[in-house]
Amino acid sequence: MKLYSKPQLVVTALLSAGIVLAGSVLVQKFLFSEKRNSPDDSAGNISDNQAAVSTADSDIEEISGELTLLTNSPVLPVLNDASRYTQDEVQNITVYEKCNEAVVNITTQVMTYDWFYNPYMTDGGSGSGSIIDKRGYVLTNVHVIENARVINISLADGSSYEGKIIGQDKESDIAVLKFDPPSGVELKTISFGTTQDLKVGQKVIAIGNPFALERTMTTGIISGLGRPIQESNDVIIRNMIQTDAAINPGNSGGPLLDSSGNMIGINTVIISKSGSSSGLGFAVPISTARRVVSDLIKYGKVNRGTIKISLIQNTPRIAGYMKTKQTSGMVINRVEKGSLAEKAGLKGGTEAVQYGSAWNYKTIYLGGDIITAIGNISVSKLADYYSALEDKVPGDTVTVTVYRDGKFEKINVTLESQ
Repeated sequence: MKLYSKPQLVVTALLSAGIVLAGSVLVQKFLFSEKRNSPDDSAGNISDNQAAVSTADSDIEEISGELTLLTNSPVLPVLNDASRYTQDEVQNITVYEKCNEAVVNITTQVMTYDWFYNPYMTDGGSGSGSIIDKRGYVLTNVHVIENARVINISLADGSSYEGKIIGQDKESDIAVLKFDPPSGVELKTISFGTTQDLKVGQKVIAIGNPFALERTMTTGIISGLGRPIQESNDVIIRNMIQTDAAINPGNSGGPLLDSSGNMIGINTVIISKSGSSSGLGFAVPISTARRVVSDLIKYGKVNRGTIKISLIQNTPRIAGYMKTKQTSGMVINRVEKGSLAEKAGLKGGTEAVQYGSAWNYKTIYLGGDIITAIGNISVSKLADYYSALEDKVPGDTVTVTVYRDGKFEKINVTLESQ
C-alpha cells in the first residue's frame, strides 16, 4: 500500500476537480456546436425555445430589482401579429374584439301557477341583445322577452342588471330594453350599418349566446335577400336577410354584422325541423330597426300609419253566403265613422250575421268590400294586411285594391295614426 502525505492529497484533489470541470466545458461546447449546425434549423438562427428563453432572460435583466410583471413577454400569443393569421382570420378576430363586449345575454322570469292556482316565478327564455347606446339601451327581439315579469341583462364582464321594456313592436319583432349602468362605467356599443348595398354571397358574422354559451361567434354568407317570413298567424316580416351563419336557440336578438363590424340585421328566426341551426337563419334588416327604434324610444310604440277599419278573414263559406266568387282576401266588417277610410270611399258590411258556434259566436257584418291588395302586396290574410302597412307612417297614401260588385277597384286611402 502506497501512502501520501497531506499536501499531496490536496494537490491530487485539485487536479481531479480541474480535469472534471474542463471535460464538462468541452462536452457543452461540443453539444452547442452540434445543435447550432443541425440541418433541422435555419442557418444563422437558433431554435424557438432558445429564442424565448433568451429574450425572457434579457427582459428579466432589464427590470432587475423592480417588483413588476412581464406584460409583453414573447412567450404569450400576440393577437395583433397579422403574420400569424390568414387575412380572413384577422378580419374575424378584429370584428369579434370590436363587438363582443357590446353583446349581452338576456334571461327572463315568467309568472306561472301551481295546482292550486298560486302564482310563482319561474325561468322563462333566454336570448341575446346589442347595446346600441352608452346610456344602456339594448336592441333585441320581442319574442325573447315575451311574457317576462323580470328581465336580467348580463354583460361581458360578468355584471348583471335588471332591464325594463322601453317599447316593443310585434309587427317587426323588435324590442328596446334599458338598464342603468353604474356611474363611471363606459359601455361598449355596436354601430348600425346599412342594407342598401348588401349582396348575396357577402360575408356576415353572428354573435350571440346559443344554449347559454356567452358571446359565441359564427360566420357565413348572405344566402338571400328580401325574404318574407311568417313569424305568427298575424305577423309576416318582409325583406328579411337569409344567412347560413349558424344561428341556434339563444342567438335570437343578437347582431348580424358585416365584415367591418357594423350591424346589418337582428338575428330572429331559424327554419329547422330539429330546432337547431340547419343553414336557414333569418335576420330583421337594420333598415327596419332604424325606423322602429327611434319611435320605440320616443313613444314606447311605433307610430305606424293605419286604415281605420275592422276586418274579417274571407273563406269559401263566407264567400258563398255573400254570393261572391272572390273566396280570398279580407272582408271589411266596419269602417270607422268620420275616418279618412270612410272619406276615401271604403265600404263596410251592412248585413249582420252571427258567426261561430251556438255557444261561442260573434256578430259580423257582411256585404262590404273585400281587400285583395295594398300597393303591390297581395292580401290574402290578416298577416299580409299588417305587413303591407308595416313601413308606412301617418299621412302616407296607399292604393287599396278591393273586390266590389263583381269587379276590382283601386281606392287611394290616406293613413291615420293608430
